[in-house]
Amino acid sequence: MRIGRAAEQALLETSTIRFYESAGVLPEPVRSDAGYRVYDEPDIELMRFVRRLRALGLPLDDIREIVHLRDSGVAPCQPVRDAIAREAEAVDDRMAELARLRGELRSLQKRMDSIVDQWPQVCVCHVIEDTKVRKRS
Repeated sequence: MRIGRAAEQALLETSTIRFYESAGVLPEPVRSDAGYRVYDEPDIELMRFVRRLRALGLPLDDIREIVHLRDSGVAPCQPVRDAIAREAEAVDDRMAELARLRGELRSLQKRMDSIVDQWPQVCVCHVIEDTKVRKRS
């Protein structure tokens, strides 16, 4: 089947498939005599597998390694476990940072609410300007 149908079955955009191929995440496809990409069911299954890994937030480098191992006949179980553990840790870190950000925003909101009676005579921008901005990592 051609790329449009393959994309439809794998629930991906054709541009995403082309990108994954150029990035080495998916192997270069077989080409027809006319130069069209041609895919079969194992290709679609691989695309679905990659889509699921991306949906979990795994980086392309990890996915590339996992796909390479899988295509080499090696079960990529440990690299998948490692990648998922790293991503879970990264999510924990982002959640902690978002919790800190939420606290800072709520604090600013309270400060601004305390001077709401003085609007528009008193601008609230000074509240933001007076706040120490913490660099995000």
